[in-house]
Amino acid sequence: MLPHPTLDPRIEHVHDSPSRLDLLRFLERVQQGDLDRTRRWIADEERRETERRRGEERRPPAPDWIIEQGLNRDAPPVYVHVGGCHMAGKRSRGIGRSDALRWLAEGIPACTHCRPDSELGYLDG
Repeated sequence: MLPHPTLDPRIEHVHDSPSRLDLLRFLERVQQGDLDRTRRWIADEERRETERRRGEERRPPAPDWIIEQGLNRDAPPVYVHVGGCHMAGKRSRGIGRSDALRWLAEGIPACTHCRPDSELGYLDG
């Protein structure tokens, strides 16, 4: 009987099954692919971790004092904060010690969480 032209010529009979060795080699290829993928994931994660650490090292230090701006350009500042205060809003910028004291003297309230007035030794009055 002649082999069918569309069938794989390596398979002589439909009921032939791969040998145990063939199956183990197939498993090895699948596992090698999984291992290669896992190693790529590890390399990617190591690269991200290195970039994160490098970014932290290059980040400028937090300012000593922060002024939190109002909602619009013309509104007065809202609070004076100690640098790094978790309550400072996104509309904040770093300022120097003399500016922090000046804003407090002009009536801008001190943040009640970080207490820049206490840190600066500012006595209202």
